[in-house]
Amino acid sequence: MRFAYADPPYLGCAARYADRHPNAMIWDDPKTHQGLIERLCEEFPDGWAMSLISPTLKTILPMCPDDCRIGAWVKPFCSYKPGVSVAYAWEPVIFRGGRKRPKYEGPGKGRDTWNVRDWVSSVITLKRNTPGAKPDAFCWWIFDLLGMKPEDEFVDLFPGSGAVGRAWNLYCRADRDCPLWA
Repeated sequence: MRFAYADPPYLGCAARYADRHPNAMIWDDPKTHQGLIERLCEEFPDGWAMSLISPTLKTILPMCPDDCRIGAWVKPFCSYKPGVSVAYAWEPVIFRGGRKRPKYEGPGKGRDTWNVRDWVSSVITLKRNTPGAKPDAFCWWIFDLLGMKPEDEFVDLFPGSGAVGRAWNLYCRADRDCPLWA
């Protein structure tokens, strides 16, 4: 199967990346995000996930197919911004598709599937030299949301710090005691 993760410059925040990417400012246009969603749907029908910032959810979600869902990355420790009275302590993740989960046959039978929560709690990364670099726990959650397996093809559309690719390599090497990996 073929999966993707997209962590583009967030709508309205592209200036943070202008020194790293010559075309960063195009991401302040909602049409650019619309094009990304269309690309994800076309090129990755097995499943994909995309990060965004909470104030833009009302703009970006209507661009998505009806079968998309929203997950949440909850940050127990986050950066506080001057002049912002309520901290941005969570980020939405829109996701679509994924591998169908097998029936759970382990202890405590009776559950229909191997469950993955639609949220993860993980602290932000620090000192990665790239704004918005994702922690391993977040990345592994994305891989679990989509039901990914080591033999799957995974494409990180915005590799930035390389953290998501490194997390995928670790995930693929992990010893799994889970029916999904059987």
